[in-house]
Amino acid sequence: MTGPAAPVLARTRDELAAARAGLPAPVVLVPTMGALHAGHRALLRAARELAGAAGSVPAGSVPAGSVVVSIFVNPLQFGPGEDLQRYPRTLDADLAMCAEEGARLVFAPSAAEMYPGGRPQVTVDPGPGGQVLEGKFRPGFFDGVLTVVLKLFSLARPDVAVFGQKDAQQLALVRRMVGDLDLGVVIEAVPTVREPDGLAISSRNAYLSAGDRTNALALSRALRAGAARAAGGARPVLAAAGEVLAASPALAVDYLELVDPATLAPVPAGRAGPAVLVVAATVGGTRLIDNVPVALAGGVHAADH
Repeated sequence: MTGPAAPVLARTRDELAAARAGLPAPVVLVPTMGALHAGHRALLRAARELAGAAGSVPAGSVPAGSVVVSIFVNPLQFGPGEDLQRYPRTLDADLAMCAEEGARLVFAPSAAEMYPGGRPQVTVDPGPGGQVLEGKFRPGFFDGVLTVVLKLFSLARPDVAVFGQKDAQQLALVRRMVGDLDLGVVIEAVPTVREPDGLAISSRNAYLSAGDRTNALALSRALRAGAARAAGGARPVLAAAGEVLAASPALAVDYLELVDPATLAPVPAGRAGPAVLVVAATVGGTRLIDNVPVALAGGVHAADH
């Protein structure tokens, strides 16, 4: 028996253009930085379903449409002192997963290929939504994220792109960019994939020691505690989550906020409806983010917490 067919590997723009020209529609793009894990597998499976012309697409099969995966550790979204050089790079294993999940094409360029003139002088301004939460603690981060996403959209020309709900702020900003710039790409979100103990799966989890990993579980516990209070509105949600984090001194918390999923603004006083409870903290030198959707029954402004 033979294994799944390997996807075409394109390392240059020309190779990508040649391979893209023959792909059947719809073309569904999964942008990644590699080091693929179970969370990425969920994205790939969602992409395979979206690329299927009619109904479910069996595991390991190639859909009628086309799944394209980009693997690129984007230097524009790493600030000084961040983990650009040590970020895991596992191309062979990544290609194997892409084959297992029916991807037809993988684009894995070098930084020089992606940015042939060096750091670009023209980048995408994420607007006010890029200045809060992660943008406040990592200035310029979303300029880099949106710039590379826009370049990938221009090069791969997808009909649909798939992103994870775990990066809720990135998801909101990509949707805003697509709408504001009339890019014509449908953005689909996939729920966060978690370990059995609740820890959100992330490539950076590999940096955690056993003790750090145990301490990091307070993040998902806090989110669950907050979400369980959604019937009472914003204030009980934030209070319950904050109590869990306050009892976890090993965490250095950057923020805990309840925000609108589209605008990323704190929810207005008394508002019912969808919101996202977001948290970021450092444990043992590793910075982690997590979030959970919350259906509010009413409440108060997040700043009142």
